[in-house]
Formats: sequence, C-alpha cells, structure tokens
Amino acid sequence: MAIDRLENVLFQELEQLKREGRAKGKEFIIVDVKKPSDGKGARYFLKGFGNKEFIRMNSNSYLGMSLREDIIEVEEETARKFGVGPGAVRFISGTFQPHRDLEKALARFHAREEAMIYSAAYVTVIGVIAALVTPETIVISDELNHNCIINAVRLARPKERFIYRHLDMKDLEEKIVQSIGKAERVIIVTDGVFSMRGDYAPLNVIQSLAEKYDRHFSQNIITVVDDSHGVGAFGQTGRGTEEVTNAKADLLIGTLGKAFGVNGGYVVSSETLITYLREKAITYIYSNPITPAEAACALKVLQILDSQEGRERLSYLRGLTRRFREGLVRLGYETIESEHPIVPLLVRDTRRTADLVNYLIEHGVLATGLNYPVVPKGDETIRFQVNADHTPADIDYVLDVLGKYKRERWNC
Repeated sequence: MAIDRLENVLFQELEQLKREGRAKGKEFIIVDVKKPSDGKGARYFLKGFGNKEFIRMNSNSYLGMSLREDIIEVEEETARKFGVGPGAVRFISGTFQPHRDLEKALARFHAREEAMIYSAAYVTVIGVIAALVTPETIVISDELNHNCIINAVRLARPKERFIYRHLDMKDLEEKIVQSIGKAERVIIVTDGVFSMRGDYAPLNVIQSLAEKYDRHFSQNIITVVDDSHGVGAFGQTGRGTEEVTNAKADLLIGTLGKAFGVNGGYVVSSETLITYLREKAITYIYSNPITPAEAACALKVLQILDSQEGRERLSYLRGLTRRFREGLVRLGYETIESEHPIVPLLVRDTRRTADLVNYLIEHGVLATGLNYPVVPKGDETIRFQVNADHTPADIDYVLDVLGKYKRERWNC
C-alpha cells in the first residue's frame, strides 16, 4: 500500500526542524576506541573522520568504568557461563543468579529491604508509576522532570496531575493542599539530579512536606525519585541526591547505564512494594531483563564504588568537575553552580548552540547541544559531562578550545 501522502507530511516536518536548527541529524558512529595513555583519557574514532581523535564530553559514564579490564573480564567470564542473553522474561525462565546477587547488593547499598532490576531506567520509571497510579491517585511532578516521568504519568492516567515550578517548594506545597479531599493517594515524583542542568531536588524538604500532609490521604503521600544521574556520581560515597540532602524516598529509581557504565535500571524500596511491582509492573513482567553478564558487571562496579577506591574516584571526579566549571566561568561563559559532573554551558540561542557544537567537533571534542523542546526556549544549552577517566589535560584542552571560540566567534 502506498504511503506517499504520509511521507510528504513527515518530510515537511523534518524540513521544518532543519530550518529551525532543531534537527538532531545523523548519529555519529564510534568505530574504534584508544585506551587512556600518556596523561590523556580515552580517545574515540568516528566513521567518516579518518584518524581524527575525539574527547568524549557527552557520556553518562561518570565513573569511567566501561573500559576497565577487570570489568570486561567479569562480563566475558559470566557470558561464557550463562550465555549472552537471558532467553526469556524474568518470571518465565529469565532470572539468573547474577540478577539476584545484584538486586540484593543494590538493596544493601541504598539501605532498603529489596530491589528489582529492569532492562532500562526509562522503563523502570514507566513500570513503577503505571503500577502505583489508581483512578483515585493524584500525581504531583516537577516541571523539568525527565521525559520518562512525563510519559509515565501520561500512560498511567491519574485522576489529576499537578505540575509545580522547578524546585519551588512553596508551589509544591500549594499543589499538595489543592489535592486534599480529591484523592486517596498522592505521588510526588521528581528527578534527583536534573539531567539537562546538573541541579538537584531538595529531597529533605519534599520529604518534610509529604510527612506534613500525609494524614489527609487514606493511602498516603508517596515520594518517587528518579536519581539516574545522581547515584554513582553524586555525594561523598556515590549514593546520590539522597546522600547530599540527607533524605530517603519511598521509592528510589536508579540506572546501571550511566555511572555504572553498563546497562539497565532498578528500583529499591520496601519488600512489600517491590513484591507488588514484580506482580504488576508491565515493563518488568513483559520485557527481558539485562543479561546475566551485564548484571555481574554492574555488581562489580557497585563493589568498587562502595569501597575506598570508589570514594577516591568520586573525589577525583569532583576535582575535575570543579576545574572545568571554574574554567568556564573564567572564560565568561554562563553555567549553573553544582558539584555534579553535568556542567551545562548556557548559550540561550539555537543557532549559536549548533555553531559552537560544530566548532567543538572540528577541534576533536564531542559535546551535545540541547534545544527546544528538550529544554525550554531560551535555555538552549551545551551539556558537558565530566567522567572519571578524563584527565586534567583533557579538561584544559576543552577549555582551550572554548576560549578560542569565545575570542573568534562569540561576538560575531
């Protein structure tokens, strides 16, 4: 059957994105990696760029674990023992010992009774929220929450949804008060660290507000936090936004695909809640888990993180992040104050964002430009992400490139 009319409509939409400078375009393909050496971090080679070396400043692998030989050896050994894939969803025949070993370790790490892993953090959020929302549930969400939370709430179809201004606790309290008498259950959901900005939610205040008004709802106020960018990258021991704010969510969601450098997502909570989710979470029941080898790798990274070596690596990461952020400020760029290794450079213009990204690529630096609708209009940003396998020389090189751009083009 011909679909020419549909293709014409879609083609016009794509052309509009290109005209506005918002098209993502073709993805770069990494064809080879050179391991860290001679005071330099890893260098990446891209299809179509020959022998040109790139520093990757747009990776979520905050701890820099994915190229470590000891992690790779664990994956290879586990794959030889259990195979390269799970072969089924968990409840049929897809649960392997490495899955349960990892879940138990994650629960201990976060001081919770139980944990469960999913194929990705995105589907963890969808599975958790969809399972917990009833026809008598109100969801209250930060306006800058990640796309996975936004879509999870849409899928769940709560009785009502309230959006509070970003990090505005007075507005959050007003939304809680508006919910009194309207629902049996309230879910407050927020990112821990906000992925586009590197700032973070005041979980201690959110927790206090939930406790203050909890008695007004027969099935409680529940706090759900997606700290995918926080766990493993934030806090003295890498326990994320909970550690930084001295708070504890009712359900904490994390990822194995960022700081852990592997793949997958997870949630930790009470035994009752996790058991319920195993029975009700659609993205857990009907989707294969991560491979046994990935689970074993994630467990190895978790063991490193929860050790003196891990704390030293986090300290090193904070130092590199500080070096980069302070360098941006010295050059006269606008950024957001935080200790998190997400370091945004606020450009506030779509076309200039694209121009700077292209300039960085020309000079061997990979960074990601973020335009509307990924970020609000006027917040156009280049998101840099510092990793623990970067070196001071890497950071200084990127700052040097940004300094040259500032002198050559910023005022054009």
